Amino acid sequence: MTISGRINQLYDEAKGNRWFHYFAVFCRVMLALGFIPSGFVKVMGERFASGLSVNHPLGHYLEALYHTESYYTFIGISQLVIALLLLMPRTALLGALMYFPIILNICILAYAVRFEGTRITTLMVLANLYLLCWDYDRIKYILPVKQDGYSAREKPLSNKFPLLFFGCVFAMIAVVIVINQFLYDIRPGNSLIECTNGCAGNSNPKACEEFCDCIHNRGKPLHECLIDYKKANRTNQ
Repeated sequence: MTISGRINQLYDEAKGNRWFHYFAVFCRVMLALGFIPSGFVKVMGERFASGLSVNHPLGHYLEALYHTESYYTFIGISQLVIALLLLMPRTALLGALMYFPIILNICILAYAVRFEGTRITTLMVLANLYLLCWDYDRIKYILPVKQDGYSAREKPLSNKFPLLFFGCVFAMIAVVIVINQFLYDIRPGNSLIECTNGCAGNSNPKACEEFCDCIHNRGKPLHECLIDYKKANRTNQ
């Protein structure tokens, strides 16, 4: 059997299982809920993540985005429209396709500025990928994989619980959490207090406190504060 044929067979089995349907609905609802509050805030003209310091690396970005005015509103409207598309079965695929580049961009941004939301944005990307895979039969023709003419068969939904699949889901969540726990030796935190609270477990608490001051009080760029932090660590070695 070809790779395409095997993929189609696995997809057919998943489509014939009720639990995979439930999980697709769950992902759609959760992703929609992730965009509705943030989209509403932008449409109302309020600053998103208002509790985040302007001096925070992500705060710099959000503050600049806020002052784009009509573009800021456009993003909010787009998020609300995409959330609505996800909630309606007939337009769920269109919503998932529009959602993906946005959430992927947000995820990369979160990692770039060492934001605390890297875990949730990573899980949102994975949930979005699941939805795209769920509609594989509708998007497979644009993929660079040779198709063998396989068509899904209509059959009653199975109630068998896919233990292996959901075991992999929980394992993936655990991997994302663990990797993010040890990915960076220091993060700016969402506030000065949150940043300094993490200094107790740092290998160089004084350098950590100076890093927090550099970010939250002096408002210097992240890369400059990281350079000073690394220099302080090398000095004390």
